Amino acid sequence: MALEAISVPPSTGNPPNQLFVALHGWGSNAQDLASLAPMLNLGNCQMVFPHAPFPHPHVPGGKMWYNLEQWDEQGLAESRQRLTEWLQSLESSTEIPLSRTILSGFSQGGAMTLDVGLNFPLAGLCSLSGYLHGQPQAGQTFPPVLIVHGRQDSIVPLKAAQQARDALTSLGVAVEYQEFDMQHEVQPAVLDLMQRFITTKM
Repeated sequence: MALEAISVPPSTGNPPNQLFVALHGWGSNAQDLASLAPMLNLGNCQMVFPHAPFPHPHVPGGKMWYNLEQWDEQGLAESRQRLTEWLQSLESSTEIPLSRTILSGFSQGGAMTLDVGLNFPLAGLCSLSGYLHGQPQAGQTFPPVLIVHGRQDSIVPLKAAQQARDALTSLGVAVEYQEFDMQHEVQPAVLDLMQRFITTKM
């Protein structure tokens, strides 16, 4: 049930004392977000970029967490279970506690970040151009969340980010929310914002 992943050691050459995990979007793969690692400049932070478990039906080499062309409850359930077990194993495999781990994701990866990450005692969550699968369960302690979205996003509507912000805020989640004049993408200003958020949480 393990996920294959790309691991990038700290740029400092020192042993890592923080962990940053990023989940790619639908039809992409781990290499896509791993290419952004140098631009985040996170010091003694190990970065891990897992591949989603399912092959994309139309993109050669592309992966998906579940099929977006139909409501894929089985695929979502399996990815949720695999991601949960994989995150649980990270603490022992990296020797970095969850309290010093940031989980992030783009688009479908952002949805998986919110879906699974809210159940873990993580340092924080980052959802980029993402959305909520449904209303999270109340009555627990949640990590702080950064939500970033483009006002011109034609893939995941801006309203999805606003709904996620409002739903999480209503549960008492500490949400930082930022809109940018961009489409379905990650611009340098987004990475700067992420870096500031991560630095303050870890």
